[in-house]
Amino acid sequence: MLGLLIILLLGAWVIYQPQTVREVTADLPIRISDKLNQLWTIAQESIQSNKYLRAEKALLTILRIDERNASAYNRLGILYAKQHSLNDAIECFEIAQSLEPSASSLHNVGLIYLETQNYDKAALAFEQALAIDNKLASRHIAYAKVQEKLGNDKKMIEALEKAVELDPIPQTLNILADAYERTDQIELATNLREKAAKMIIPQGQPKRVRQPRRVVM
Repeated sequence: MLGLLIILLLGAWVIYQPQTVREVTADLPIRISDKLNQLWTIAQESIQSNKYLRAEKALLTILRIDERNASAYNRLGILYAKQHSLNDAIECFEIAQSLEPSASSLHNVGLIYLETQNYDKAALAFEQALAIDNKLASRHIAYAKVQEKLGNDKKMIEALEKAVELDPIPQTLNILADAYERTDQIELATNLREKAAKMIIPQGQPKRVRQPRRVVM
């Protein structure tokens, strides 16, 4: 009698249950996506507010749900780098690179190798990053720093000249001017500094806006 009652109750549950097993399964990817979005928000906000432990927990939870999430490994690497856990940072960036090759992860690896004075590996990482994406001045500047450490003045100058070509702002011009001075190219350095100075608007002086010329009809 008890067995029959259980069977009847199960039958009623199947009939009146608002979501079937198939519906729950179909809804699972949406729920996972929502959960991942929540975790990403927690991680981002925690990093910005220097709550590193909370951010780490959120990122590790993301990786337990999606173990091939290259973006999470990249963010975790940045988090470890902020905490000076450089070996852990390198491991995260290298995993991210193996999962999803990108200029960003290679550039991050290069920065860590530069920080740890492993200049040959840093140069290789930056070269690989530039082979994928050479449109950012910051990549060329980082590569130039490594070449300076390695004593390759020619490659350093070439990288900085490319950076200026991509982003001719006063800061980039002055970085190249410093390099010209270190390699005894004083005239080039002076010209660049003069060019950079002309681009800087004096503090408190408003930038003049040219009014369009009135056309008399």
